[in-house]
Amino acid sequence: MSDPLFWHRLQFGFTITYHYLFPQITMGLALLIVVLKSIGLRTGRPEFHDAARFWIRIFGLAFAMGVVTGIPMEFQFGTNWAQFSAMTGGVIGQTLAMEGIFAFFLESSFLALLIWGERRLGPRKHFLAAVALFVGSWLSGYFIVTTNAFMQHPVGFTRDAAGVFSIADLGAYLANPWAIAQYAHTMVGAVVTGAFAMAAVGAYWMLRGEHAQVARVSLSTGVVAGLAASILVAMPTGHHQGRLVARHQPVALAAMEGHFESGPRAPLAVIGQPNVEARKLDNPIHLPALLSFIAYGDFSADVRGLNDFPEADWPTNIELLYYSFHVMVGLGTLFIAAMAVAALLLWRGRLERSRFMLWILALAFPFPFIANTAGWLTAELGRQPWLVYGLLRTAEGGSPTVHGGSTLFTTLGFAGLYLVLGVLFLMLVAREVGHGPRALDRPAHG
Repeated sequence: MSDPLFWHRLQFGFTITYHYLFPQITMGLALLIVVLKSIGLRTGRPEFHDAARFWIRIFGLAFAMGVVTGIPMEFQFGTNWAQFSAMTGGVIGQTLAMEGIFAFFLESSFLALLIWGERRLGPRKHFLAAVALFVGSWLSGYFIVTTNAFMQHPVGFTRDAAGVFSIADLGAYLANPWAIAQYAHTMVGAVVTGAFAMAAVGAYWMLRGEHAQVARVSLSTGVVAGLAASILVAMPTGHHQGRLVARHQPVALAAMEGHFESGPRAPLAVIGQPNVEARKLDNPIHLPALLSFIAYGDFSADVRGLNDFPEADWPTNIELLYYSFHVMVGLGTLFIAAMAVAALLLWRGRLERSRFMLWILALAFPFPFIANTAGWLTAELGRQPWLVYGLLRTAEGGSPTVHGGSTLFTTLGFAGLYLVLGVLFLMLVAREVGHGPRALDRPAHG
C-alpha cells in the first residue's frame, strides 16, 4: 500500500466512478427528452411538454454535478499521471480538446435555452434546442469513449524514438472499431439509466396518486425505452463488445470468466469464485460450450485460458474483474425481465393498478448505476496492466515525484467534498420530485 501508483490508481478510479454517475443519466435523459418533446409537438398533448420540462430540470442538476466532479479528473492527468500525459498527450489530447471545444459548449449553451427560453423560443424552436442538447451530449460521449478506446485498442498512431505517441491517421483514430462498439454499448447503457429513473419517478407519483397525466407519460416512456435499451445493451452491443475483447484482449476474457485452462467447447461460468492461487474456479455452475460460441460464434472453438499467458500480462485484480463482469451481466438480465413484465402490464392496461410492479419500478432506479459502474470496471480492470494496451504499462505512466501520502490526502478531500455535493444533489432532486411537473404558464414556487 506504500506504492504511490496504488494511490494514484485509487484516486482516479474513485473520482471517475463518482463522476460517471452523472453523465450516464444526462446522456440517457437527453434522448428521452427529445422523444417527449417530439410526441408533444406532434400530438399537441401538454402532458408530454410538462414531462419534458420536469426532466430538463433534472438534467440540469445532473449536468452541473457532472461538470464539478469532472474537473478533478482533468487535473490528475498532470499531477498523478504526468508520464502517461507526456507520452500520449499528442493523441488523447485531441479528443479531450474536441470534447471541450465542440460538445461541451454545444450542450451547455442549449441547456440554458431549454431551461429558461421556452416561452421566447416557442414549441418548435424549443424542440430543436432539445435536439441540439442531445447531439452535444452524445457527441461528448463519443469523444470521451474514443479516448478510452485508444487505450483499449490503439490505432491510427505513430511513436518516435523516445516512445512518445502522436496521431498518424486522425480518421483511423476517430473511427476506431473498438470506439464504435464501446460507444454503442455505453450510450445504450446510459439510456437504461435514464429510462429507469423516468419510470421510477412516474411509478412514485402513481403510488402517491399525484400528477396523474405526467406520471403516466413518465412511466410509460420509461418502461418502453427501458425494455428496448435493456435488450440492446445485451444484444447486439454487448455481444459485439465481447467479441472484440475475445479477439484483441483474450487474457481479459479469460479473467472475466475465471477461465484458466485452454481448450475447445469452453463452458460459460454462470457463477463461481475465482481461486487465483489455485488457478481454478471454485463451486462453478457452467453452461457447456457457451463461452466458445459467445466469443467466437462456434461451439467447438478453442478459448485460451489464463494459464496460456504470462502472469505478468494477467489483469492485476482478477477477482474484482470477474465479479464486476458477472454483476453487470446479472443485473442486465434482471433489467430485461423486469421491464418485460412492466411492458406486458402496460400493454394490457394494468400497470397503473399493479402496486407491486410500481414499487419494483420505483425502487429499481439505483441498479442501472451499479450495472454501468460494473461495466466500466470490467473494461478498465480488463485492460490492466496496460495504460495503452500492449504498448505502455500502467507502472510506466505515473508521476514519480508525487508520493502516496499527497495522493491519499487529496483523495480524502475529494471524498468529503463529493459527499457534501451528493447530499445536496439528492436534496435538490427530491425537491423537484416533490414539486412535480409545472405547466408553462404556472410560475415556479419554492
